[in-house]
Amino acid sequence: MSETQRTREFITGNEATARGAIAGGCRYFFGYPITPQNKIPEYMSAHLPEVGGVFLQAESEVAAINMVYGASAAGARVMTTSSSPGISLMQEGLSYMIGSELPCVLVNMVRGGPGLGNIGPAQSDYWLATRGCGHGDGQCITLTPNSVQELHDFTARAFEIADRYRNPTMVLADAILANMMEPCDVLPPTEMPPADRPYAVGPHGQERERNIVNSLWVDFDEMEEVNLRIQERYRQAAEEITDWEEYGSDEPEVLVCAYGISSRVCESAVDEAGKAGVQARLVRPKTVFPFPSEPIAKWAEQAKCAVVVEASMGQFVEDVRLAVEGRCPVELVGHAGGNIPAVSEVVARILEMTS
Repeated sequence: MSETQRTREFITGNEATARGAIAGGCRYFFGYPITPQNKIPEYMSAHLPEVGGVFLQAESEVAAINMVYGASAAGARVMTTSSSPGISLMQEGLSYMIGSELPCVLVNMVRGGPGLGNIGPAQSDYWLATRGCGHGDGQCITLTPNSVQELHDFTARAFEIADRYRNPTMVLADAILANMMEPCDVLPPTEMPPADRPYAVGPHGQERERNIVNSLWVDFDEMEEVNLRIQERYRQAAEEITDWEEYGSDEPEVLVCAYGISSRVCESAVDEAGKAGVQARLVRPKTVFPFPSEPIAKWAEQAKCAVVVEASMGQFVEDVRLAVEGRCPVELVGHAGGNIPAVSEVVARILEMTS
């Protein structure tokens, strides 16, 4: 991907995601409509064939993830997108892909839940994204953008990450990011060279033996060896791609932790708290699996307390508490069902905890 060829445009998060996928080399898309991400498959249906790609609307999310499974097994760069209930339906197929050591990219534009819920913004799929990916010991590598630009860039990058670790990689966003419009520096479509993927079904001419993609291992030792390989890739990912951003005072009284749309609220809250005489530091994970425990632990040593802000009843906060390890008290500011914590509410909690 050439950084010099970017064009600046005013687009929605959904369009930025779709165009990031094409720039990242996606040539196969299988999905099923669900609000608030419907504009992604709409864009892909119109523009993926222009770069030699294939779009297919599946009859369900279950069908979609199994089409993704098949395309990945054949060596394709492939993706699907959905929202909360749809991602739930994909869990079995995702676990099969982990067991088969296959890459794919999926985007979850989270909506209010549980159940069908509503089409408002939420961050209540955090556990689904970081502890989910179906049964067994597998997990999604999970990226958490907080802007239209990052939706574009993280989606483009997700294909390389998925390929590197041979694992499903999720871009975890929400209904606000999906539909808001911001300036975005858009990458051009990438010309993908023919892929020589040793894990894909074969044979490929006379170059290697026939390969069978499989997630069923009757022998206990073989099954454990697959698990050990997967866990070693997660360990490598933790060393190589763990990412975060920091904002605010270098001498904070309060550590603030948030990701995605909530982190934008918290930037303003950090500024407002500073005006009120309380210095704060925001740590914003860009990856939540692997999780950036190190900077959180570092600032927790110095801060009097930590405030965690998320649009759920408290999921992300559990990883923050694990990282803090009792160094300071941790408090949650959370809302659910489509409601987002307000700047004034976050500031009030910061001031309350330092008074």
